[in-house]
Amino acid sequence: MSRTASEIATQPSCWRRAAEAGAEFGGLPRPGERVAVTGCGTSWFMAIAYAALREAAGQGETDAFASSEFPAGRPYDRVVAITRSGTTTEVLDLLGELRGKVATVALTADPRTPVMDAADAVAVLDWADEESVVQTRFATTALAFLRAGLEAAGPLPAGVKTVAEAAVDAELAVSEPLAEAVVAAEQWTFLGRGWTYGLAQEAGLKMREAAGAWTESYPAMEYRHGPISITGPNRVAWVFGALPEGLAGEVAGVGGTLVAHATADPMADLIRAQRLAVEIAESKGYDPDHPRNLSRSVILAP
Repeated sequence: MSRTASEIATQPSCWRRAAEAGAEFGGLPRPGERVAVTGCGTSWFMAIAYAALREAAGQGETDAFASSEFPAGRPYDRVVAITRSGTTTEVLDLLGELRGKVATVALTADPRTPVMDAADAVAVLDWADEESVVQTRFATTALAFLRAGLEAAGPLPAGVKTVAEAAVDAELAVSEPLAEAVVAAEQWTFLGRGWTYGLAQEAGLKMREAAGAWTESYPAMEYRHGPISITGPNRVAWVFGALPEGLAGEVAGVGGTLVAHATADPMADLIRAQRLAVEIAESKGYDPDHPRNLSRSVILAP
């Protein structure tokens, strides 16, 4: 078993620990604050998911930006940065630019890195750190931590499960066999609405990183506006969260394979996409722990 596969399987326990830690951490956004969330790569997609979920919970206006595209002159009450390594150049540069202007909090896996001094408050999720270059459990644990903070601050949006409930769904997701048609497909399109759109983007990235696969990601309601043209026999349309009315029939009508675990927590469903990425990578003879052209952290020259 690859190291990535082993780390994927630990997510239920990581989320349960994050549920406790996130509810107790004092540095997370407070209801009513205007907040921005930032990161790079996978962390950016988790930022997108959290931002949409926080707004849906009615806890305040929340934006998400890739760190390199952050509008530093825009006023916020708090900025949340997600960085597994704690060394990503764009994140550290942004935190340095924001210092003294806005309260900042960082989520990281490594307490021995520069981010510890770059942010005003730091949550260290070192129990979710990874040996694999590819992010899986740290990303979802960071999102679970942020979700737990939302739970502690007020009611969740209708239909959104607690982190504890998500961990129960994750137990099935780490062990349930993947459908043969999904594993054998040649192309995968991931779809989501609201906070699950960030998860759809992450699923596509994971497949590209680990398996070099042909994947695309869109808001679910945008699927009819062009992306459906790519779907057909031996191609998958995978929906995170609620399935838009009529979409199943449209996917079937063009010969595609639909994946929709509508009753499962969407974050748990992301585990299935992570597992698929590893399985496809291994079937191609790739090393999912060390994908081509990637490193644990992007550190740019001064």
